[in-house]
Amino acid sequence: MSVAIFIPARYASTRYPGKPLIELTGATGIKKTLIQRTWEVALKVSGVDSIHVLTDDDQIAEATRAFGGNVLMTSSKPCNGSERCAEGLAQLGFRPDIVINLQGDAPLTPHWFVEALIDSMQHETQVVTPVVRCDVDTLTNFVADRKHGRVGGTTAVMRSDHTALYFSKEVLPYINELAEPPEVWHHVGVYGYTPQALQAYASWKEGRLERAEGLEQLRFLENDIPIKCIPVDARGRMFWELNNPVDVSRIEMVLQKEGIV
Repeated sequence: MSVAIFIPARYASTRYPGKPLIELTGATGIKKTLIQRTWEVALKVSGVDSIHVLTDDDQIAEATRAFGGNVLMTSSKPCNGSERCAEGLAQLGFRPDIVINLQGDAPLTPHWFVEALIDSMQHETQVVTPVVRCDVDTLTNFVADRKHGRVGGTTAVMRSDHTALYFSKEVLPYINELAEPPEVWHHVGVYGYTPQALQAYASWKEGRLERAEGLEQLRFLENDIPIKCIPVDARGRMFWELNNPVDVSRIEMVLQKEGIV
């Protein structure tokens, strides 16, 4: 099956303007932009036919071309990465069997997370996304963000067959200290879609829950399209996305610990 990876990136982020061009220091003190580090994640994924950064910003486009990346210029109309991926699909020049939306703010995404999505889509699944069981450090970061009023990572609640019930920027399920702590699943902001599902998504209006949570994937659930959550193993690596300035030091710590240049 043919696979296209899209990395949607916009400059005008509400919470962190210019985020894709923020420099992150890796091992040996080497600095690279967030968009370059995300591109390098995509390069490690096996079985991929094309990789493109999707943006409406000239600065991001120039920075991407400077490190050898491919760019597709989209309009300023998309409200989220999935809508931007739908525009990118229309420009791609071929119709892949699978479209991967690798968020431009996720430089700690292990390549095997994305490969797990590709493998799962061999079985007639329309939309897939990875989830990883929270370890103590990740759950601590979740709780700290909410305590200080920061909107950070996303949690997922699933049925027994791993189809999604809901996604939230709150820590779900609620943890009652008097009860046995439940599993908390960290949603990894990567999506795999069939072209048909992606095109359908772009034809729907923003949903009520999507608007309230600021989570694009809820539009699928609000339109009765199931999302299959794929549990993945972080293999001891901490996963975190760059949502707020405080996340820069968190991500740099992991880059340096893992020896990622």
